This record gives sequence, C-alpha cells and structure tokens, in this order.
Amino acid sequence: MTTSSEHRVRVGVIGAGRIGQVHALNLAFRVEGVELGAIFDPDRAAAERCAARCRGAQVVDDERRLIEDRSLDAVAICSPTGHHADQIERCAGAGKAIFCEKPIDLRLERIDQALATARRAGVTLMIGFNRRFDPGFKRARQMVVEGRIGTPQLVRITSRDPAPPPPEYVRGSGGLFLDMTIHDFDMARWIVGTEVEQVHALGANLVDPAIGEAGDIDTAIIALRYHGGALGAIDNSRRAVYGYDQRLEVFGSEGCAVVGNVPPTTAVLSRAEGVTADLPLHFFVERYEAAYLAEMQEFIDCLRHDRAPSVTGEEARVPVLMALAAERSRREGRPCRVESPA
Repeated sequence: MTTSSEHRVRVGVIGAGRIGQVHALNLAFRVEGVELGAIFDPDRAAAERCAARCRGAQVVDDERRLIEDRSLDAVAICSPTGHHADQIERCAGAGKAIFCEKPIDLRLERIDQALATARRAGVTLMIGFNRRFDPGFKRARQMVVEGRIGTPQLVRITSRDPAPPPPEYVRGSGGLFLDMTIHDFDMARWIVGTEVEQVHALGANLVDPAIGEAGDIDTAIIALRYHGGALGAIDNSRRAVYGYDQRLEVFGSEGCAVVGNVPPTTAVLSRAEGVTADLPLHFFVERYEAAYLAEMQEFIDCLRHDRAPSVTGEEARVPVLMALAAERSRREGRPCRVESPA
C-alpha cells in the first residue's frame, strides 16, 4: 500500500485485550498521521470498553467486516497467536497493510504460508517485536553499530516476569520459548547484527507446579553460539518478586554496553541502615510504553512515506526458528543448530 505523506492512515484494531488496548490508545491519541477507525473483539463488551477510552471509535461485530472495510488502510492484529496467520491472509486479500503482534504462528509452515500470501498481495507487513524500539536497547545497538565496544564477544540477556501466567494461557502459548523467550531471541540477533547458529537450552519447573502440569517450563537458561564465534546467554523466569526484570549486556573487544532495569523514579534514599531505591517498573505495559509508541509510529510512517518496516515478516521468522531449536535442545539434552533463516 502507498499513501500520500499528507494522508491520515485509518487503522482498525483486531483484539481489545491488554496489548490491543495499548495499541488502540496510542493510535487514538499519540501516533501522528493516523486515525483509529474501528475495533473488533469476540467479546463485544471488551471492544466497547476499549472504544470508550479511544474517543468512541467504532465497534465492529464481525472481524471480516472490519478487514473488508474500504475506509480502512491498515489493520493492527492484536488477537491470540492462533488467529494471526489466518488474519494476516485475510487482510492481505483485502489489500490492507498489516501490523501483527508476535509470533505469526507457532508452526513454521503456517508462518511461511502467511508470508507468501502477504508477498503476493504486495502489502506492508510489520511484526511487533517492540523491544527493538526501547530507547535504552536502541542506544546499545547504536553503540555496537558504531564500533564503540569493538568486536562483540559476549551477550547476556535477562528477562523475568513479575508473576506466572495462568495455566490456561500456558496451554495455548506454544511454551516458554515461543511465548516469552522469543523476544530475547530477537534481541540476541538484532543487538549485534549477527545470526545465532547453535543453542543449548536447559529448563525447569521452579515457580508454579501448574505450569509443569500444563506441559511447560517456567525457568530456563539458553546458551548461544553466533556465526563468527561470539557467545551469548539468556536467562528467563516466570516470577521475579521484585518486578519486571529486563537487562542486557554486550561485551566486546574494546568495551561493554549495559542496559539496566527502568524504575518509576531515579530517587535514592541513603540512610545509616542502608540505601534504597524504587523497584523496577512492574510489567511490560509500563516498561515498554515508549517502545510500543515508537514501533506503531514507525508502522504508520512506513505507510505514509512508502518505506519498508524494520521488522518484516521474514525478520520475525528467525526467532521462531531459534525457539524451535531451543525446545528441541531442551527435550533432547544437547546443543542444536538453528535452521538457516533463508
């Protein structure tokens, strides 16, 4: 889709859950050059609540009606993962530009089918790997690109949620690696601009027995080997009692870039008995507020100025390959190669 730079892009949102509300509110109030046109959710009450917060955006009763609405230029897909591929294909068939939350699907063959459909239709497709747009992580990436740390040698990524998800969510999530670690897999390759060729994953149930009963793990460590020899490590937990723990370090031949947790304030109290500061921001909506806004602004800017997005469907395919290799490694108890992204 190509639009004039003066044209206000009209966007419909599918899914009025937590992330759908984040994107809808940004589209309604904070993103430039856009108009929020419609919202659909199978739970009409949820769509109505979201619309009420967004200047009364139109609530649509049928997903297909939203997709086929000729007044809409684009659709933001914020539904559960199992619906993404079908919705991408329907949007592509209707000539709509597409922003879709990660992952496209849990199955590689289904991802490839959806990507092929979008390519044939010639529509813009951007996938929501929001952490690339976080100011701290972007600055660290810039330091690497500029050669400020020399040749990258070690990458360390910590990602821990404040509380475990309910078992019913876990059962449909695709597992820790496809649901949670997939963000870290994307970060691991993006931050240094190099592909990972091998992963070795260990997993355990140390947080919630119900997650194990649902067939998943809640704690993991993944060792990475990059093309060219650099090494990396990712650690995940479904419960950090002190808040949302999101840290990154890139160590190189000439220096080290570190991104720490983000607290609500930088105030520190020093007393004889100790030094105290605020806990990290509690969860992803607060921690990545700026990132969600920046990624949606890029999507709209790409449509208004006829540019390709930085996170294409093909880019988003690679973290799925890494997640599948990690799960295979965990189950087989050995390092596993990541399939070629081509």
